[in-house]
Amino acid sequence: MKRDKVFAQKKDRIEPFAFNREVTAVFDDMLKRSVPFYQESIQRQAQMARAFFQEKTRIYDLGCSHGNLGVLIAGQSFDAPFAMTGVDSSIPMIEKYHARLEQMKNVHGIDLICGLLEDIQIKNASVVLINLTLQFLELNKRNKLIKKIYQGLMPGGILLVTEKIIHPSSPINELEQDFYRRFKRENGYSELEISQKRDALEKVLIPETIEVHQQRFLDAGFSSFEVWLKWFNFASMIAIK
Repeated sequence: MKRDKVFAQKKDRIEPFAFNREVTAVFDDMLKRSVPFYQESIQRQAQMARAFFQEKTRIYDLGCSHGNLGVLIAGQSFDAPFAMTGVDSSIPMIEKYHARLEQMKNVHGIDLICGLLEDIQIKNASVVLINLTLQFLELNKRNKLIKKIYQGLMPGGILLVTEKIIHPSSPINELEQDFYRRFKRENGYSELEISQKRDALEKVLIPETIEVHQQRFLDAGFSSFEVWLKWFNFASMIAIK
């Protein structure tokens, strides 16, 4: 695994964060050192995808990156042949995902699309997953996307969303941010790396509160909502149609 050193050197100008080739090359290390309980989250999501998958429907992985979750889903023992569409706007990520699938000769049923989430049509779905991706979408497009997902889901279908979040209480929000910075330091990131990446993500990654997410899902029509995993300023949520 190539080590993430994207922000290790002092930069004269901090460009907005992008999922380019440099980031794609070190993405697994970046996830491991930057996202608490990342492996636990995607492992349980893969298991829930299997549990809620309905025969002759489709799974959608929106913001699929280079396929960590998709590969885990493909490794589940489905009772019927499954079909999954992975979507990501990053060309390098999709290219790496394609390369992975070519090496895994026993994986079938995954189609990849390089495009914007808001442009994808959701049809005949029983499972839709959005991991650390909604937070990068413009605020005024999020409600529309969730409503479109709801409309494309079969009854009993699920939406799984993992996001970086903020807390409405300033003291608690500051505490959560402090522990997240501590987490990154404990994983070997320097203060320079933490600071420069934070600057790169400013105005690119816009987190919201759990309450805003919940209201959005309920407004779209979902009957049930729950936070099934939370670590300070990260939360994994489920909504059921």
